Amino acid sequence: MKNNTFLFLFVLSLSFLNAQDRVTGEAFATRSEVLAQNGMVATSHPLATQIGLDILKNGGNAIDAAIAANAALGLMEPTGCGIGGDLFAIVWDGKTQKLYGLNASGRSPQKLTLDYFEKQGMEKIPSHGPLPVSVPGAVDGWFELHDKFGATPMEELLAPAIEYAEKGFPLTELIAWYLQRTVPFFEAKGFPNIDDTYKQQNGSSLPKEGEIYKNPYLANTYRKIAKGGRDAFYKGDIAKTIGKFIKEQGGFLSAKDLAAHKSEWVEPVSINYRGYDVWELPPNGQGIAALQMLQILEGYDFSKIAFGSAEHLHLFTEAKKLAFEDRAKYYADMNFFDTPVEQLLSDAYADERRQQIGARAGTYLAGEISAGETIYMTVADKEGTMISLIQSNYRGMGSGMAPPKLGFMLQDRGELFSLQRGQANTYEPGKRPFHTIIPAFVSKDGKPFLSFGVMGGDFQPMGHTQIVMNLIDFGMNLQEAGDAPRWDHTGGASPIGAITEDTGQIRVESGIPYTTVRGLMDKGHRVGFTRGAYGGYQAILWDTKNKVYHGASESRKDGQAAGY
Repeated sequence: MKNNTFLFLFVLSLSFLNAQDRVTGEAFATRSEVLAQNGMVATSHPLATQIGLDILKNGGNAIDAAIAANAALGLMEPTGCGIGGDLFAIVWDGKTQKLYGLNASGRSPQKLTLDYFEKQGMEKIPSHGPLPVSVPGAVDGWFELHDKFGATPMEELLAPAIEYAEKGFPLTELIAWYLQRTVPFFEAKGFPNIDDTYKQQNGSSLPKEGEIYKNPYLANTYRKIAKGGRDAFYKGDIAKTIGKFIKEQGGFLSAKDLAAHKSEWVEPVSINYRGYDVWELPPNGQGIAALQMLQILEGYDFSKIAFGSAEHLHLFTEAKKLAFEDRAKYYADMNFFDTPVEQLLSDAYADERRQQIGARAGTYLAGEISAGETIYMTVADKEGTMISLIQSNYRGMGSGMAPPKLGFMLQDRGELFSLQRGQANTYEPGKRPFHTIIPAFVSKDGKPFLSFGVMGGDFQPMGHTQIVMNLIDFGMNLQEAGDAPRWDHTGGASPIGAITEDTGQIRVESGIPYTTVRGLMDKGHRVGFTRGAYGGYQAILWDTKNKVYHGASESRKDGQAAGY
């Protein structure tokens, strides 16, 4: 009997370890999807997922749960997000059966001009310090979402994060590693309030994995927001503290800049990929790069091209190069530049671009910015509402500017402006910078199908494209689609103004076989190996036939998908 049991478990394990032998000829580790009928939450932190799930179980909807979970992530993952950063979301409303897009990214300071940078002799905006700080849009994003769709009072939604901030929570392995690496970096630069915000509230030392981490300053800030609403952040003492602090550091972001901030509801844009409508938000984000890549790749028959083969990665990379060339030239705040979105996503333009792809690696203007750190999360409820939400500070924790006793760091998204005159993304006062973070959604026949995202700076459009292809072209399930080996391409021009003409480099995960690497090199590609630069994936799929949610979470990080 024991031998039979062992044999059964061994065979079962092989079925998971070799989940994609039928597609790739190479094995990779995966696990089963999470299934539930009434609701699903997928975030990058198990405690945040459980907070969102509790909100759903207590009668809240998907938007309520997303806000509560995002607030918790701002505490639990300060290395990637927080209320000092921006937010984007795509919402499928179960009541109206309609898709909505929210751009909650902040703008540059009104008193900071391009002339200032030129007089300082700067060719690019610094990565850290006061100059790259733009208005943080996340809190306004929460309230825009809540005003339009929310059902639970904000006091209740922020209460779990407040409690964890005051009483503490154990640091996960990944976040502890990021903190241990990043906080000393800011200390070495001499930035004020770093110790007080991240160490002195925890016994004058930085907690390690498994140790308890607290942030009572953030608890107090959340409490003010819960009681006073978005104006408590943008027009009250918090805004005054931020403005005074940045001025003291030699920056330009002011309380008036925060008071003038407003999120924008936008129409998501889409292309149809083999019968599925893939949705992204229009610029100033880079979401349409994924749509451009898919438009080009739809012209190839991947039923005859194996997943992870040299031909697969070659075609993918060439499509990416072409899309990122357009990204560098056209993607910017559309209130300042008329990005030709309709033309870029047209079938005719995709056909034209596809003709440029040959059998060998091409030399185009490709793009690179940063791998970055971000959080992506998605929630679905029993009414059929689904939200795809992404939130970030940029460059991990952000600018290094931590306003005194507020418990968070301000973002450095302003670094992503170009300082070269005449470009789409050239710096201007009151302008939103080019943005890397992008939520995604997929519908089929006018019905919701998939809410998903993949974190990771430049990698995000590539990650979105890989997930869509894994599901549609290669028949993977939701968890397999995220666990499958990944790759990216780096090098070349970007929306911040840098221009380099070469073939760049394809970087592959260890699951990509040597035969593929050799085949890519034979096609003229440079190939490297890396780990940890492929973002983080969360997804919820709606099974229309069985009325069941499927959840998946990034296996490379701390995340969790859970339903009820």
